[in-house]
Amino acid sequence: MSELLTVKVSVNDIPVESLSDDEVLALSEMKFSDEQDAALSDLLARQRENQLDSEGRRQLNELMRTYERGLLRKAQALRVAVERGLREPLSF
Repeated sequence: MSELLTVKVSVNDIPVESLSDDEVLALSEMKFSDEQDAALSDLLARQRENQLDSEGRRQLNELMRTYERGLLRKAQALRVAVERGLREPLSF
């Protein structure tokens, strides 16, 4: 499954349970792009140093919402993948 399709699946709020096995697995492995990760790290560092202007705060809030939503969808996909026998349960 292409990265673009994975992003669309995540963004469109299609219930994870209704996705194909390939889509569930792709969603369970989804992560921020290198660019998003670098931008988030930069914004968080600037926030710690009290150097964020209003645009920086807006960008940070948007990236954090995207990250949190992606993390939730990834967790849902992991659960479904384990239920379907596509992945082993995570062990701690």
